[in-house]
Amino acid sequence: MKAFIFPGQGSQFPGMGFELYNSNESAKQMFEKANSVLNFDITKLMFEGSDEDLKKTNVTQPAIFIHSVILANCITNFNPDMVAGHSLGEFSAITAAKVISFEDGLNLVVQRANAMHKACEENNSTMAAVIGLESKLVEQICENQSGVVVTANYNSPNQIVISGQLNSVEKTCQVLKDHGAKRAIILPVGGAFHSPLMESAKKNLETAVSQIEFRKPICPIYQNVNAVGENNPTKIKKNIISQLVKPVMWYQTIQNMINDGANSFSEVGPGNVLTGLNKRINRNISSSKVLI
Repeated sequence: MKAFIFPGQGSQFPGMGFELYNSNESAKQMFEKANSVLNFDITKLMFEGSDEDLKKTNVTQPAIFIHSVILANCITNFNPDMVAGHSLGEFSAITAAKVISFEDGLNLVVQRANAMHKACEENNSTMAAVIGLESKLVEQICENQSGVVVTANYNSPNQIVISGQLNSVEKTCQVLKDHGAKRAIILPVGGAFHSPLMESAKKNLETAVSQIEFRKPICPIYQNVNAVGENNPTKIKKNIISQLVKPVMWYQTIQNMINDGANSFSEVGPGNVLTGLNKRINRNISSSKVLI
């Protein structure tokens, strides 16, 4: 069974989508449509912008979404048996699976990015990557710390990301190192994504999502909040909103997809972060990067 997975924030790079734009007329039309929807020339930033340009919140998230969905649209006979996306990538996944339109998906991603940016300004917060400790121990240590600090991304069995108030995350990193973590490093991100500190962003996203019709997907969508395949549009909508304040259960998602029959994974979008993570999750699965 074929599984398609869509990357999240951090996979962007200068020049992303340029070759696709020049080689495929359908892709070119979709890139131009994105410019029209956003009312600014995002393709110029994607194709010619610097690393710094692409790190801006109002550019990063829509750029990754645009690249991923257009790439999926250009795959001949795109007929997945299941899909999933990492954080932001879940919006690419539900769009590629025909739950919402490209235009609606892009508008949601922009509103999500703006809401997250605003929530980040409300709190002095951050995230940190933890390498070399089991998730249960990381969870226990976070629960015993003062302030807000929670597990945010379960990227692989030994790679967990924590999220919360800056001081709490910094102190927790030291405790994690004392308990044997190989690394506990503060990440260069704008705030505490996938934590309770995103509650205001969740409310804004809920308002935006409530105005859009969600249709039944062409295949099950394995969602971040519970790692389970979902076909019900109402549940998909609920989960995509909750995702902002809940952890991304990524390695659990991949394991469940394998258990449900997935034997090949194709990463759709910029970079190859998810292909690398898959190798850490299960060396025996076939993972590749979609190239067009």
